[in-house]
Amino acid sequence: MEDITRPLLPNINYPADLKQYKEQDLEQICQELRQYIIDVVSVNGGHFGASLGVVELTVALHYALNTPYDKLVWDVGHQAYGHKILTGRKSVFHTNRILNGISGFPKISESEYDTFGVGHSSTSISAALGMAVASHYKGETDRQHVAVIGDGAMTAGLAFEGLNHAGIENSNLLVILNDNCMSIDPNVGALKEYLTSITTSKSYNRFRDDISNVLIKLSELGPNAHKFVKKIEKSIKGTLLKQSNLFEALNFRYFGPVDGHDVQRLAQVISDLKDIPGPKLLHCVTVKGKGFALAEKDQTKWHAPGLFDKITGEIKKPATDKPQPPKYQDVFGHTLVELAEANKKIVGITPAMPSGSSMNIMMKAMPTRAFDVGIAEQHAVTFSAGLATQGLVPFCNIYSSFMQRAYDQVIHDVAIQNLNVVFCLDRAGFAGSDGATHHGAYDLAYMRCIPNMTVAAPMNEEELRNLMYTAQQENAGPFSIRYPRGNGVLTDWKRPFKTLEIGKGRKICDGEDVAILTIGHVGNFAVAACKELNSEGIHPAHYDMRFVKPLDEALLHDVFKRYKNVITVEDGCLQGGMGSAVLEFMADHQYQSQVLRLGIPDEFIDHGEQHELWALCGFDTNAIITAVKKTAVRRTTATIAS
Repeated sequence: MEDITRPLLPNINYPADLKQYKEQDLEQICQELRQYIIDVVSVNGGHFGASLGVVELTVALHYALNTPYDKLVWDVGHQAYGHKILTGRKSVFHTNRILNGISGFPKISESEYDTFGVGHSSTSISAALGMAVASHYKGETDRQHVAVIGDGAMTAGLAFEGLNHAGIENSNLLVILNDNCMSIDPNVGALKEYLTSITTSKSYNRFRDDISNVLIKLSELGPNAHKFVKKIEKSIKGTLLKQSNLFEALNFRYFGPVDGHDVQRLAQVISDLKDIPGPKLLHCVTVKGKGFALAEKDQTKWHAPGLFDKITGEIKKPATDKPQPPKYQDVFGHTLVELAEANKKIVGITPAMPSGSSMNIMMKAMPTRAFDVGIAEQHAVTFSAGLATQGLVPFCNIYSSFMQRAYDQVIHDVAIQNLNVVFCLDRAGFAGSDGATHHGAYDLAYMRCIPNMTVAAPMNEEELRNLMYTAQQENAGPFSIRYPRGNGVLTDWKRPFKTLEIGKGRKICDGEDVAILTIGHVGNFAVAACKELNSEGIHPAHYDMRFVKPLDEALLHDVFKRYKNVITVEDGCLQGGMGSAVLEFMADHQYQSQVLRLGIPDEFIDHGEQHELWALCGFDTNAIITAVKKTAVRRTTATIAS
């Protein structure tokens, strides 16, 4: 049946189909594409505002370029929904971010149009430059290379490293800066102020269009004229802006700012820029959430709103008449304020995730003591180290997978100097529908091998509070606390603080035949498993390790003396994680028990709901029950577990 509300989009499955239309049709195609994104995301969930903001840019790029021969790199990846729809995935777009469906981010293995996997940010310029240099080496002089960088990604150091190198390479590279003044939360920093000064300069904008047409014609007069043109451009831009142009200083030809929602103009400009040699930067000004009024008004809320009514804008939440446990991130945010009120040395740091990590709670309550440093994890860690040298206690809140970017700084700037920086690693374990680029699979392994570092994970909200309280005590040193995405298990979580003995675990229940050792939130899976097993006359023991470093050696000696079968459970990688630490202890002390490790296997796990991935990797409640039954004995004695 013909879709009369979308007469053009049903006929477009690939960029070649798009090129059959005239430029004047592009606006209608954009309207249909934007509505299609709204229709699908409203009922299936996913990122929302970022892709709406680049609909016109997406259409213009695929119209003007010869993709996939021309290389198009999206950064950050959640801008790319329109790109996926126009490149052969429209019919499966409803599976976006669903188990066994398409990824929510560009993925090389998914499509030849996805030239580079992008799950975090700020990699596009370096990657596209590598592609451009490779094309130059192979003599492919007609191939275009375009990096679309936006949503705050330009604030990261890697983006500047890429710009710095690109400026000295005679490469066919176009960087498109999608300037919407947002990442997930509003952009911060001097670069944001600089870009604002360009977009609001009345003098510059008044002269820009007329002068650019003249300069393009002059550039056709030969190589000497080209050099002269570049000098004129720099002089005009520097004079009108009353400051040197940052991008011109890095040897980029700067074009813009242009209206990122004028699709015909964008297509013409991109087509023209293909004929201009060397590194170029096109500055596009867009509105995140464009075309959906509520998303334009509250861009943070509508970054990834979940399911919603596309007519009323009501965000749908599960109805319940019972009090629900809070999200771990909110427990972190409220607890940090509580601790900071009692300890004037405490400060908070986040790299562009104030709402995602709930650091915004402290930023609102104590704006002079909480810092959003932009998408710059390396800087966040070393900045925290600098604060710590002066006697402050920084709580540096970073997603587990994003902390990987600052690993060198953790070692050199924090651990070697034994500074009391508290790393609160959100999204530890499976992050869910964001997939492999966001799963916090490795922090237990990569943190526990660092000298001076304490590595801990709370089993519930009360333990999170107490670990945070413990971490800010005098001489606590480098301290890592990991916790998962989503809700905890306690409704009565705000209890008086207790100092926890570092390196001390706890026995949850006594038992027979087999001991279950857990770390972090997955301990609750073991509690549920023990309850079910007890009802069947099977009584495993359960221990919450609480710390991976230092290990509770007294607890482990007791376990290995009593149990010949031990099961370790963690929501982290099996290589080098808590289970590995237990095996090392067993070998070092010459115990002979059989140890079964449950956790994330040595592979990258794709997207899906958290409970689906726990089951897939074999460490949910049912998997623990199955593992225990392989070695435990069913008895008719009274329940041992408390």
